[in-house]
Formats: sequence, structure tokens, C-alpha cells
Amino acid sequence: MFITYLKERRSWILLFLLLQFLLVFIAYIDSTVSIESALYYVFLSAIIFVIFILIRFQKEREFYQELEEAEDLLDFSDKEHLSPFEGMVAESITHHFEVLKKAVSENERRLDEEKDELLSWIHEVKTPLTALKLMIDRLEDQALKKEMTYEWLRIHLLLDQQLHQKRIPFMENDLYIEQTDLESVIFSEVKTLQSWCIQKGIGVDIDLKYNEVMTDAKWLAFILRQLLTNAVKYSDASDVQIRSKQRDGQMILEIADEGRGIDSRDLPRIFEKGFTSTAHHQDHAATGMGLYLAKKAAQPLKIRIDVESTPGKGSTFTLTFPKSNEFLQITGM
Repeated sequence: MFITYLKERRSWILLFLLLQFLLVFIAYIDSTVSIESALYYVFLSAIIFVIFILIRFQKEREFYQELEEAEDLLDFSDKEHLSPFEGMVAESITHHFEVLKKAVSENERRLDEEKDELLSWIHEVKTPLTALKLMIDRLEDQALKKEMTYEWLRIHLLLDQQLHQKRIPFMENDLYIEQTDLESVIFSEVKTLQSWCIQKGIGVDIDLKYNEVMTDAKWLAFILRQLLTNAVKYSDASDVQIRSKQRDGQMILEIADEGRGIDSRDLPRIFEKGFTSTAHHQDHAATGMGLYLAKKAAQPLKIRIDVESTPGKGSTFTLTFPKSNEFLQITGM
């Protein structure tokens, strides 16, 4: 910081050096002025100037350190000990900080209102969507019924994704960790996608050697929904395999498909928000949100999601659940 201070005060230093040089120059050209006396004066002035610089550095350093370390810029201690210039700086910073704080508070209020309005709209849309599903179920034209069921399912999944996206930032307040029946959660999600799977000729092979896991059933269902949706979306006339096992005291759930797979250069980015694909960049069906939201929802649950994929052969997503002693961290939320 001292070097920075000297750079900031270089105009002072240059002025002092210029004045001392001027004095020595006058003594050199004026015989009535002793050069020895002038040099002695320069020596004493230099000592005094160095002491002055050190004192000013010590005093101003406290003010600058307070600026760097202050958690609340509205609280400047010992304002009466500030110099007039430091007081002006403190007053200006305090004023601008208050303005920014009000602006942030107003923006947060507006965002909360927009979020509440969107959630309310989603819940309102679900009512006619449910009625539409009942109307579709009564259709006798099977071809039309399949097509409309597929389009209904797309709308349903997009609304559900949007709903959970708005809830994820406050997910910790909604967690309920309990012993969860894995089979019932998986079968419920598979049933939701049943019409889509039938339309694409996709079968689901479920082999659960271990059926119970400690987690939040609702959010686990959301994570599985995103992974299964991806598996069905990018597969045709093949099977999706769901298997469970244990390794080192941890429950592991694998979801494997035989779809188009993921390019190796895309694997590090598939959980990024909005990322779709570099190999299939023109795919308008992809939103780039499903895997991102699944990863975000898995973090508070301490679930690790890994993926292995070979282009043209399919992908395997692995959910590794936390060990029993890690649930103290989750249930304490």
C-alpha cells in the first residue's frame, strides 16, 4: 500500500524535488548564497518531508483500510477525525450507497412480485390443462388422441419445469427428508411419460436391487423427470434402463438410454444454463434447462450427478445419494 500511496502523491514529491533543485541552482549561480548552506537546508528539508509523508501515510492508510474492510459503508467510525477531503469522500460514498441500496431493495421487491405473479399464472393454467387432459382421454380417434396427448405432455412438462425453476432458489425451505420408496417415485414419472414412450416405441426396463433411499421425494421426482424426459426425447425405438445398486454404503441410481448420445466436447457443459449442443445446434426442441435445473435441485439434496456418453450409442446418468451421516447436514436446513 505504501508504494501505491507514493504513486498517488507523486505530484507532491515532484514539487518538493523541484523546489530543492531550484534552491541549489540559485545557490550555484548566486555567489552571495552559500552552496553548503543550501545543501544543508535541502538535507533538513528532505528529512522533514520524509517524516511528513510517513505521518500522512499512517493517517490516510487507516481511512483507506476502513473503506476496503467496511462491511457497511454507511458506518464510518470517528468521522470527526477525518480530514475535510476524507469527510467529503465518506459523505459521497454514504449517499451513493444509500441510493444503490434503495434501488436494490426496489428491484428485489419487483422480482418477488413478478415471481409470485408467474407462479400464480402457472397454477391457473394448470386448471384448464387438467380439463384438456380429461377431454383428450375421451377422444375416440386414437391417432388424434396420441398426437394431442403428446402436445399436452409437452406443455405440462414445460410448465412444471418453469414452476420448479422459480422454487429452486428457496428449495431449502421446502425440503422434507424421509425414507423414500424409489420404485413408486420412478413408476409415477414413467407413467407420466407413458404416452410419449408408446408413440416413440421406447420401453422402460426397471431393475431396482435397492428400493429405499433417504431423500425428498418431491424434488427427487423432479430430478428424475428431467433425466427421463431427456432420455425419451433423444431416443427412438429403444429401451431406457433404470437400475439401482450400492457402492461404499451409498445408493446409486443409473438411468441409461440408447439414444443419440452426447459429444465428448459437450459433456463438461451439459449442466450449464441454456446450453443445448454443438453437434445438434439447430435442435429447436432443446431448451438447455432440464439438466441445469436437475443439477441445481440435486445440490441441496447432496446428490451427485455424473454422466457417461458415447455419440450414437446413448448416455448413462448416475445419481449418487449421500451416506447416512451426511443427512444431518440436509435435515438441519
